[in-house]
Amino acid sequence: MSDSSPQGVLVCDKPQGLSSHGVVSRIRRWFGTKKVGHAGTLDPMATGVLVLGLGRGTKLLTYITGVSKTYFATIRLGSSTPTDDADSEPDRFADPADLARVDAAAIEAAVAKLRGPIDQVPSAVSAIKVDGKRSYARVRAGEDVELKARRVEVSAFEIIDIRFAAEDGHIDVDVEVDCSSGTYVRALARDIGTDLGVFGHLTALRRTRVGDFHIDQAVTLPEDLDVPSPALISLAEAARTLLPVVTVDAEQAKALMQGKTVADGDWHADTADAAVGADSDSTVPSAGAQGVDSANREVAVVCDDALVSVAEVRRNGGLKSLTAFAIDLA
Repeated sequence: MSDSSPQGVLVCDKPQGLSSHGVVSRIRRWFGTKKVGHAGTLDPMATGVLVLGLGRGTKLLTYITGVSKTYFATIRLGSSTPTDDADSEPDRFADPADLARVDAAAIEAAVAKLRGPIDQVPSAVSAIKVDGKRSYARVRAGEDVELKARRVEVSAFEIIDIRFAAEDGHIDVDVEVDCSSGTYVRALARDIGTDLGVFGHLTALRRTRVGDFHIDQAVTLPEDLDVPSPALISLAEAARTLLPVVTVDAEQAKALMQGKTVADGDWHADTADAAVGADSDSTVPSAGAQGVDSANREVAVVCDDALVSVAEVRRNGGLKSLTAFAIDLA
């Protein structure tokens, strides 16, 4: 049966002051569909790339959530806030003499300590669950919350500009950060301020990349949701940025959607996708199971440029569907 509802992925430029859930609500109204989800929350203060799945595109979100991300941010040294960002008022301030002693070399040294794999304690006012309840909800209820450190990867952390205004009680540092999923940029700001002994928090945050989805692909939410909605990134195109791709014919696609296994040698790898994307060092086998790791692997299965399923390449080379995407087959 044909489904005329929107199916695909949308890259949105989230505006400041709107929650990620608020963006989802507006997208539902704009596209006239209820089935919408997002891959990775952005704080209300933050702007930039928010990847959304519509219809069967929601099934791809789990593969998007864990990819690396890029941010531009402004760190303010000289004060801290309960939320580690500008969504709350400063509650602690540096001694003016301590702030006056901070120079560019000291800031660079503090930044350098946070490059690479680090054990980061997330901000207490975050969406992390503690005994089934969001950490931010516990904090707002008056509880003292201490989150455990988590290993994250900061693959790049570059200083773009430093603006010294110690006489006004702050130093602003513009940075660009490439990091793994689960990294809190506001926690980086907090930790740099702590290291320098002058406190720190974020005053601006813009996400410019989520995996292979970039800000130049992003659409802006209109004030008038009666304007025509934009075209979505197709399921197959989105899947190509996330997983190795193999191609099957209509008969094999039907078998996969029926839960059957397609035998080794009966499916063909898309050699054009030998490089699987920015977040993977995997390569697609040239045909069948040839060249596949001994461990099971997930691939995107395409038929006539339609996404059939996310499937598992088994140790014996067979192809078994894990998540089916219902498509019409002639």
